[in-house]
Amino acid sequence: VQLQASGGGLVQAGGSLRLSCAVHGLDLDYYAIGWYRQAPGKEREFVGGARESPDHVNYSDSVKGRITISRDSAKNTAYLEMNDLDSEDTGTYYCAADLGGWATPIVDDYDWWGQGTLVTVSS
Repeated sequence: VQLQASGGGLVQAGGSLRLSCAVHGLDLDYYAIGWYRQAPGKEREFVGGARESPDHVNYSDSVKGRITISRDSAKNTAYLEMNDLDSEDTGTYYCAADLGGWATPIVDDYDWWGQGTLVTVSS
């Protein structure tokens, strides 16, 4: 099983990002997806998640209103889109999969993790 996060890079403040999480070795239709981020020197933080049902999403209050998590079953890929970025959004972003899960912010709920993709927001 492999979750491959991509799309990170250098983004100007006020800009937007779109991260992808390509899933190999499991059927994403049966898994909730979670997105986390970790800034240098800080703990891993839940950003948001989406259950198998496309209507059930769970976003952190810190990014609510700026974030959209979506899924493409045909590509077995999940996406994180975020706009109006600032320096607080800098960090390594990780995707994770939870079999039959509820897209909770609980790290231990997730069965599989990607390697992370670095996002740096410049002012």
